Amino acid sequence: MAVQSAAERGWTAISRFYDNCKKKISGKKGYPQFQKDGRSVEYKTSGWSLHPTKRQVTFTDKNGIGKLKLLGKWEIHTYNLKDIKRVRLIRRADGYYCQFCLNITVTDIQPKTGKEIGLDVGIESFYTDYNGHQEPNPKFLRKAETSIKKSQRQIYKKVKGSSGRRKARKVYAKKH
Repeated sequence: MAVQSAAERGWTAISRFYDNCKKKISGKKGYPQFQKDGRSVEYKTSGWSLHPTKRQVTFTDKNGIGKLKLLGKWEIHTYNLKDIKRVRLIRRADGYYCQFCLNITVTDIQPKTGKEIGLDVGIESFYTDYNGHQEPNPKFLRKAETSIKKSQRQIYKKVKGSSGRRKARKVYAKKH
């Protein structure tokens, strides 16, 4: 199933490109861009099983993944096993994550007040509402630039191929 979903994503990119060519869209046609290192694996209905306690996922597709513990905040125990349509493993800078795609209907239970507001998102101010109140821009990147630069310098001080360099790269990825 994981191989099929990867092939499916590739074919949708190729078919989107050909559809844009047939429609004679000017400019970029949306050339397919294939990732060299896929950071996610998606399983549809088979290749995985959930432990009865719903705290472990076992991958049975013979790729050597095996059992994984589910840590952190999770509410998967409140859903029925039949509602889970896809399971996706994602690698990020700070570890691996398991996403469950559920087939549920969402209902909005907020009462309608009939009041509407207008927001303008900008560069100088984070947002301006219809009353003229401006929220200042938090500038997360500008505040973190010094620590990012310092962690990048630490990478260059390490020997190429060493475990210290790999750890420094991990610290840099987390800060970025």
